[in-house]
Amino acid sequence: MNPDSQNVTDYTNNNTIFMVWSFKDNLEVRDVFNKLCKLVINLNNSANVRFPVSRASCVMGIGYDAWLKLKLPVPLPKELADFAPIAGAKHTAVSTKGDLHFHIRADTTSICYDMAEAISDVLNPVAISTEEIHGFRYWDSRSILGFVDGTENPHGQDRELFSIIRDDEPVYNGGSYLFVQNVIGRYKANDIEMSDEVKPSNSHIALANVGDDFKIVRDNMPFGNMSTNEMGTYFIAYASTFTTVQKMLNNMFIGSPEGNYDRILDFSTAKTGTLFFVPTFNMIDDFSG
Repeated sequence: MNPDSQNVTDYTNNNTIFMVWSFKDNLEVRDVFNKLCKLVINLNNSANVRFPVSRASCVMGIGYDAWLKLKLPVPLPKELADFAPIAGAKHTAVSTKGDLHFHIRADTTSICYDMAEAISDVLNPVAISTEEIHGFRYWDSRSILGFVDGTENPHGQDRELFSIIRDDEPVYNGGSYLFVQNVIGRYKANDIEMSDEVKPSNSHIALANVGDDFKIVRDNMPFGNMSTNEMGTYFIAYASTFTTVQKMLNNMFIGSPEGNYDRILDFSTAKTGTLFFVPTFNMIDDFSG
């Protein structure tokens, strides 16, 4: 029987809340985590029953330090580790801490708020919210920079192929690696890809595309605060292997060849960078005790 994977293959919704939590030092957190696991299962089951057309879901990812602190199964997922910064000559993919990541999405805002509130109520006694981003669909799925985002995403059955672990890690079959992070080779207005003769070698699409056999499922969402002029894209990638994401980041920040970095980095700055593992619902049920 195939494991019951979390909802990593769905397409982006109109509303999203991304939350990163870090456990407080010197506190026993396992009982709270057990309760949290029950809650995540309940939130998804409830959403499926109450709001079947809203495509509502909550995906939980677990960081390397948290996996060890919670004494979860060993050996760990083979590519789960603290993300190491990637420093190019001009730009750096920074590394930031995070124990738990929640990707909450629905076509209606209310469901997202209720899920986020329930999670916060459980975690507040033992953890600190280090990031909360409220994403929204901007026009026809454009980033704040104005370009359509995610056009290179796989579709159909390929979404599962590139985002969910299968035979390579039998113990973690059905899980997924999750990476998050806070010129371009497409014409802005119509999203038609430039020909290779016209497309700059330092365009985002030229450097982020590492081959048809190496794809990821992106669920990027724009966010913004007009009064502080702080706007950007929350980059979120689900992958069956983190190596694919690593290839993309190396190309973007170091360059291919070295020095030919992604031109988009001259117009945006990476503020965070964290790797998580997304267990199956079967595993979450086991973790719940």
